[in-house]
Amino acid sequence: RDYYASRGLGDVYKRQIKMEAKARQTNIKMTARKLRRVINEVRGKAVNDALDMLRFMPYFAARVVEKNLKAAAANAFEQAGVKSDALKVSEIFADESVTYKRGKPRAQGRIYRRLKRTSHLTIKVSDAVK
Repeated sequence: RDYYASRGLGDVYKRQIKMEAKARQTNIKMTARKLRRVINEVRGKAVNDALDMLRFMPYFAARVVEKNLKAAAANAFEQAGVKSDALKVSEIFADESVTYKRGKPRAQGRIYRRLKRTSHLTIKVSDAVK
């Protein structure tokens, strides 16, 4: 008999992640808020379904997320040989990065501050059944 099943822990360990691959892109010239609008739609979905959704979204952030999702699926194939139809988006988040401070000239010698925000995107895909 199985060690974990004999102790009543079989179901807990069946739901564990078998394989997880990750892709990260840093210093994206886009605010984290714009990225989050897109990633909230694909969180928890199957990779192929998420790619189909991203392909038809009208936002530039969707192109960024799509590129990183393809990279995470490719990493999973390289590490464990798992194809993209068996994967799902287990974790996806956007963090704020450095903010570039720039100036915009205004009337009478004044200057207004412009904050050019950047962000980091992390995507993890797994073949787990959660």
